[in-house]
Amino acid sequence: MRLHVGCAMWTHAPWNGRFLPHPLPASERLEAYATWCTAVEGNTTFYATPARATVEMWASQVSPDFRFVLKLPKVITHDLRLHDAADKELHAFLTAMEPLGPRAHALWIQLPASFSPSELGSLAGFLHRAPSAFRYAVEVRHPAFFEQERVAQQLEQILGRVGAEWVPFDTVTLFQTAATSYGEREAWMNKPRLPRRTRALTQYPIVRYIGRDDVAVTIEGWQYLADQTASWLSEGRSPTVFLHTPDNVESLALARRFYDDVRSRVPELDPLPEPVPAEPPTLF
Repeated sequence: MRLHVGCAMWTHAPWNGRFLPHPLPASERLEAYATWCTAVEGNTTFYATPARATVEMWASQVSPDFRFVLKLPKVITHDLRLHDAADKELHAFLTAMEPLGPRAHALWIQLPASFSPSELGSLAGFLHRAPSAFRYAVEVRHPAFFEQERVAQQLEQILGRVGAEWVPFDTVTLFQTAATSYGEREAWMNKPRLPRRTRALTQYPIVRYIGRDDVAVTIEGWQYLADQTASWLSEGRSPTVFLHTPDNVESLALARRFYDDVRSRVPELDPLPEPVPAEPPTLF
């Protein structure tokens, strides 16, 4: 019975000296984060494929059961839109990620909002050609996938053929009331406004949840997800849940709070390890 929780990044300036020791060299930042959380979104890989040496450094800082959900580079998903020409880029990306080994929990195919049901053939072909040694997770943002049951079923059939998961980005709490801060207003402009989805297709559901900068509102908004996660665990699934807020100031602590909320529903879930202290202990 395994639940993994994490954030959108492993370094964030507001965490320094409060949650995580500061300063820390790059070779120790992920290691410190991993004492708080057991998974992380690999968002930086969307912009460029990292050097293999960088990936080796990541792998050296975390245990084999830590989970990276790695976003495919945008040249694959947005520029080439999964067409055959993307295969060369995918091969280069997978080669760079090899040092992660089992830590590469899933390759995350985040598609642009303009990727419509008419392009499902491209997705099906890409997943068919992609190496089966990796697990895949797909995030769609076109409204038709959420509003038209027939279209949703077509997508589920394509994903089911290769054992891929559908990754929902739950923004319901974010859009529930008017934005009250700069961060929330920016999130309103950039995040997708889509219906909530709770159906898992595989043994490894992945959910991205974004709340508000108000901690209490964020916690209240995830109660349905804590219930759903507990249900998945009881079914023998092993979910991964990522916690976001518009400014992400509290997201590191919120990820652990979410884990504890699920554990209150599923007491046999093992506790998370104690995080590394932000400051070294003193004699007085």
